[in-house]
Amino acid sequence: MKRLGVNIDHVATVRNARGSSHPDPVSIAKHVMKCGAHSITVHLREDRRHIRDLDVVKICKNKKIITNLEISLNDDVLKIALKNKPNFICIVPEKRKEVTTEGGLNLSQNLHKILKIIKKFKIKKIRTSLFINPNLKDIKIAKELDADCIELHTGKISDLIKNKKNYSHEFKKIKKCSEVAKKMGLQVHAGHGLDYKTTAILSKINEIEEFNIGHFIIGESIIYGLKNTIKKFKKISNI
Repeated sequence: MKRLGVNIDHVATVRNARGSSHPDPVSIAKHVMKCGAHSITVHLREDRRHIRDLDVVKICKNKKIITNLEISLNDDVLKIALKNKPNFICIVPEKRKEVTTEGGLNLSQNLHKILKIIKKFKIKKIRTSLFINPNLKDIKIAKELDADCIELHTGKISDLIKNKKNYSHEFKKIKKCSEVAKKMGLQVHAGHGLDYKTTAILSKINEIEEFNIGHFIIGESIIYGLKNTIKKFKKISNI
């Protein structure tokens, strides 16, 4: 059974635009769970451009909210994650000036640091995922690092599909990576740039167990509401 995680970062973006307390990410997180999502994702960035420390504290404290916390390799953010004990962790790359995450982690350059971080979360019994580009080398490294899951960066195939270009090579690459990862005992997740069409296409890959989608869901819900948007995603991905 595939799972749907909903990223609510841009609820905080709207709140922060006015420097107020509305809309409240905690209330939206609870609502998202009631609408049928299996988890919510929040990314505590180093620059705190959307989700903030107090949001993480409140969301993780509410046990009715299944929380997937995205973090970089930043030591201060790591301490906050360990203190608040989310259900899941996804380690992602982060550049200060990027608009959104531009690609997967460079596992080779950060081997020892990532290994230490994963060990810390293992002690806390927190499921840990690595956000990587779809390539076999990084999947092998992720297994060696003892990660529980990989989340494949789907930005490239999403862009190809949106621009009506041939995406077959990228699809085959994601499919192969998913199959190899599954055989190695890694859970396979997918995320970044996903909309209805791309999610429907990637749902054909049986090994993908979880989709994490944010920007499109929040944008679509302005017209159709969170409940209807989440329901449609669950239907097209056979969740």
